[in-house]
Amino acid sequence: MVVVFGALAHALDIAFGMTWEITWALVLGFALSGAVQAVVSKSEMTRLLPDDSPRTIAIACGLGAASSSCSYAAVALARSIFRKGASFTAAMVFEFASTNLVIELGIILALLMGWRFTLAEFVGGPIMIALLVVAFRLTLSPRLIEQARVQADRGLTGVMEGHAAMDMSVSGGSLLERLTSARGFTAISHYYIMDWASVWKDIAGGLLIAGALAAWVPERFWQSFFLVDHPFLAKLWGPLVGPLVAMLSFVCSIGNVPLAAVLWNGGISFGGVVAFIFADLIVLPILNIYRKYYGGRVSLYLFATFYAVMVVAGLIVEALFGILRLIPHERDADVIEASVTWNYTTFLNIAFLLFTTALVVRFLRTGGPAMLRMMARPPEGETSPEVPVEAGDRGYVCPMHPDVTGPADARCPRCGMELVPRART
Repeated sequence: MVVVFGALAHALDIAFGMTWEITWALVLGFALSGAVQAVVSKSEMTRLLPDDSPRTIAIACGLGAASSSCSYAAVALARSIFRKGASFTAAMVFEFASTNLVIELGIILALLMGWRFTLAEFVGGPIMIALLVVAFRLTLSPRLIEQARVQADRGLTGVMEGHAAMDMSVSGGSLLERLTSARGFTAISHYYIMDWASVWKDIAGGLLIAGALAAWVPERFWQSFFLVDHPFLAKLWGPLVGPLVAMLSFVCSIGNVPLAAVLWNGGISFGGVVAFIFADLIVLPILNIYRKYYGGRVSLYLFATFYAVMVVAGLIVEALFGILRLIPHERDADVIEASVTWNYTTFLNIAFLLFTTALVVRFLRTGGPAMLRMMARPPEGETSPEVPVEAGDRGYVCPMHPDVTGPADARCPRCGMELVPRART
């Protein structure tokens, strides 16, 4: 029992140390993400993503990078804009960008693993997206797209449906005026809290698993598994096995970064780390959501295509950064034990936790808890797409406040969300 409790304490100690190290960065990342979402309207996405042209793909990347980093919300929102008429390719590109090109991911990578990994993420992400677009153009048939659309229109629920549908963006005035207005502060607080609510399990799970792996798995196992004694084979093996390890971890989004730090210290190749982080969109729970959203055949196609582009992108990043001599020689990612001292990390954590307190207070005073309860529910009317509502009809309802109705394109005066069609029978 002493040995067991000692091992558990060691794992928790490492998990807490990593948590303390990245707390301020997580707060900063989510706050920046909330500010961007507060001024970017989701209602414009469908109109801006009609095809797979280079311009549309670039817009999809920008919109995705400005969206929530929650993988489940990204998958739900991609299905939503596809159902409303967006290109399937553009919707998938948006999904990739919203989990791999977001601000908070880059900050955490830089803090735990170094700036080279952040650079690799933001270089490899567009490479992976370009590969995905080419792969879709070569292999995605109109018949598969039609099968995906038919299944999507059935409206089967996944995870974070309500969160994906929420649009509290502020319009009117300059960017600074929108961000500093009372309504802008409210929108930022709501996005901030709901983004945290949607990914905290992944982050906590990633930190706990990383602590356990760092404490319990001997270094010689990782070195053997990642073929450290065979440098050339290791560079090929890392991107191939990285996504598979990510799949089995059940952890997605930012929660992958602490695990990536452990794997890097254990011997996985640089490209393998990149492919591992990219693989947040093929973890087993999300593959099951693809099955419900688009059908079994399309979900298998997505898995095969996503896995292939993640592997190839990892190999390209490995080769490119090797040529430029940007791959770190030392494997010294911050997998550390608890150490709370009066240093810059402690002061930053205190400052950003006080900022979080202000956002939480604003969230609680502006109807936030009611919206939070709706996060995992599909918005009203979302599961009945086959029943049209005439333009101008007041059969549109706020998904958060069902008593608020209005015409098409109206917004709820209480929460600012765009009204959706009321379910009809």
